[in-house]
Amino acid sequence: MPRRRAPGLPPDAVTFEISFDGRPVRALPGQTIAAALWGAGVLAWRTTREGGRPRGAFCGIGQCFDCLATVNGEPNRRACLVPARPGDAVTTQEGHGRAGLAV
Repeated sequence: MPRRRAPGLPPDAVTFEISFDGRPVRALPGQTIAAALWGAGVLAWRTTREGGRPRGAFCGIGQCFDCLATVNGEPNRRACLVPARPGDAVTTQEGHGRAGLAV
């Protein structure tokens, strides 16, 4: 996968690609998944267990659990703490993210 310069960044800044619900998202080295999603205009990547209300980053420092996402098939990852890596597949997490658990 070719590395490209992100618009609005210095010429030496390179990006890589992750995906969110099958859509390509550009990320910078050192960015968290939450930061990459925010940069792409994605503000919610989880729904609540009851009511299905959208959630995204809230505290941004790993103290809450609003930013939970499924990353590479693993649910309940705090997107504000997980570094984005080339090729990561992030999907919207619905509710608790685990089949068979009580809601």
